[in-house]
Amino acid sequence: MAQQAQITSVEAIETFRAKLIVYLSQMRPLLEEASREAVQTRLWLQNDQRRFWGGELRRRQRKLEEAKQELFAATLSSLQEVSALHHMAVQRAQRAVHEAEAKLLLLKKWERELENRTAPLTKLVEQLQGFLVMDMGRAVAYLDQVLNALAAYRSVTPGSASPGATPINKPDGTENQK
Repeated sequence: MAQQAQITSVEAIETFRAKLIVYLSQMRPLLEEASREAVQTRLWLQNDQRRFWGGELRRRQRKLEEAKQELFAATLSSLQEVSALHHMAVQRAQRAVHEAEAKLLLLKKWERELENRTAPLTKLVEQLQGFLVMDMGRAVAYLDQVLNALAAYRSVTPGSASPGATPINKPDGTENQK
């Protein structure tokens, strides 16, 4: 059995630790942006689009009422040529109202669909964020301990080593005898 350990990859551990830190610093903003995009899309559907199509429906209903009133007035004045144009205007306004109503119904469907489809995915993103923050944070701390223990081990001369083992803590809190 050799008196001295052959440590040749401390640099590899240091490189891995550095790359892990860079990876974590890049992933956090990306995951936050994905969560933010999901929330912004839901708010856009619930607020902006609902408000827009609700107002559009009211505007189109007013135009329909105006077209009906003009048709009624033209009918009373018994002008047949104007009456045909007014019938077309009423039909056009009715189609516009039906279109706005259909858009509102479709909007409600999209809100339900969006929630049903994004809820599992946003939950996974949140779990990944938790993993990156908690578990990978512990992994970086563990790598720091390993590097410190290896540095201390390197500094010990072969003849002055103590008989006791140096404990190194794992990320799960248990000790590993080195």
